[in-house]
Amino acid sequence: MNVEKFFVGPDLPIKDAIRQLDETAKKILLVIHDNKLAGVITDGDIRRWILKNKDLSMPVRHIMNPSPIFIKKSQYSDALKIMREKQIEGLPLINDSGQVIDILFWNELQPDKKNTLRKKKTPVVIMAGGKGSRLYPYTKIIPKPLIPIGDTPIVERIMNQMISYGFTEFYFTVNYRKELIKAYFNGDHRYHLHFVEETRPLGTAGALTLVKDQLAGSFFLSNCDILVDMNYTKLLQYHKKSKNQITVVTAMKNYEIPYGVISLDENGCIQSLNEKPNYEFLVSTGFYVLEQNILKYIPEDSPFDMPDLIRLCMKNEEKVGAYPVMDSTWLDMGEFSEMKKMTEKMKL
Repeated sequence: MNVEKFFVGPDLPIKDAIRQLDETAKKILLVIHDNKLAGVITDGDIRRWILKNKDLSMPVRHIMNPSPIFIKKSQYSDALKIMREKQIEGLPLINDSGQVIDILFWNELQPDKKNTLRKKKTPVVIMAGGKGSRLYPYTKIIPKPLIPIGDTPIVERIMNQMISYGFTEFYFTVNYRKELIKAYFNGDHRYHLHFVEETRPLGTAGALTLVKDQLAGSFFLSNCDILVDMNYTKLLQYHKKSKNQITVVTAMKNYEIPYGVISLDENGCIQSLNEKPNYEFLVSTGFYVLEQNILKYIPEDSPFDMPDLIRLCMKNEEKVGAYPVMDSTWLDMGEFSEMKKMTEKMKL
């Protein structure tokens, strides 16, 4: 592994660090000064900066941890123990001169035992009732949740990720080709699966009225065509600590306009010319944590979408928060081009 791809200087703008984090897809960067380890930046550091609505053009020294945890070669055998105790996923390995020679990652040292935790009661609702019209003609034959990514259906990959963090109680809202979906899931004892049938399409939030009496407290909600590689336990802890009624998992998207952007004054004269500007946006990934009591805002037996629920909660002064993740951790299968990207990112 080329460890230098994780190196950044202390004066690198935070927005550039976000791009580098996305490229490495490992949730950690090492700040190097005078060829020595000066600090560590994680996706959590960037998340906290974004949530404070701070300037992303500021240098990374403002968000780095200047006292990072690291080990030397003589401590190599203790790496997993240290990562477990400190709850970190990446650990720099340095020599006696303070220079980084490698990074150890939890999922590479112990790939088959990632977060082998006791089962947790928080349920997961997966909206699997849509027709998947953007993936036609595939979805004329196969319901969108069963479209394979590699050799595993997308919805099963969602479940496997949740199970790895101990969440094993699932509710599927189904409508289109529901019998095929039911037939596929027939006997895996790692989880409990409940099918909730829509008599007609109810949107990305409307079907929650069908399960509101079976839910209590906090629950996860996911679209059936996305994967977010994140620590779901930490997400749930953040949601509860923040006392949110809805927490929207968001991704930072960067867009470059490939032209010179012109602004005009009131006389039609060019006021400014910005060549190939970059813009950063927080976008919804389609993954949420909700509280059961906000389901009262959803009308019974009517199509209703998550943006409608979010706006209604905000109008009623319910607390709606965001949980930013790196763009590289979010994979969307909603369209053919994105499905190909998902397969490539997962190296399938």
